[in-house]
Amino acid sequence: MSAAGAGTAQPGDGGETQRRAVTQRGLWFEEFDTDVVYKHSPGRTLTEADNTLFTTLTMNTQSLHLDAAWSQDQQFGERLMNSMLTLSTLVGLSVAQLSQGTIVANLGFSEVSFPAPMRHGDTLYAETIVRDKRESRSRPGEGIVTLEHIGRNQHGEIVARAVRATLMQKRPAADPA
Repeated sequence: MSAAGAGTAQPGDGGETQRRAVTQRGLWFEEFDTDVVYKHSPGRTLTEADNTLFTTLTMNTQSLHLDAAWSQDQQFGERLMNSMLTLSTLVGLSVAQLSQGTIVANLGFSEVSFPAPMRHGDTLYAETIVRDKRESRSRPGEGIVTLEHIGRNQHGEIVARAVRATLMQKRPAADPA
C-alpha cells in the first residue's frame, strides 16, 4: 500500500496527532509475482435481478437468460446466468487487489471458457495467476502482465476461466518500495 499525506493532521484529532494516510491500490508492475495464486475476497453472490439487469442492459435477448418457461425445457432445466456477467464479475473481483489505480489498459482477452454454468443464487469466487510479465518495449514506465483469472462457484467447481493481457504502471520513482 502506498502512503500519502504523511505528517498531516486528521479531521477529528484536534491537530494533536499526526497519522500517515494509506491509500488502497493495486500492484505496480514490479510487484506481480508468477509464483503466487492471488485469492480475491469477498466473493459475489449473483442473483436473478443481477442477471436480468445485465442481460437487458447489454441487449442480449437470449431466452436462456430471460425466459423461465422456455428454459425449463432445455438441457439445464432453468435460466442460467449470462456468461458475460460471470466474466465481468470475475475480472471485477480482482481489481481491488491487483489493478486499482495501477492499470493503464486492458490489452485483450484470450482463452475464455465457461466449463460449468452459474445459476441464480450461486456465489462466484475468484483467483488469479500471473502467467507472464515483461517490460513494455514501446512505453517506458509500463509493463505487460498476462493474468489468468479463474472463477469457482460455492462448491469449488470452475465456472469461468479467462486469460487477460494488461498494461500496468511501474512503481513511480517517488514511491518507496
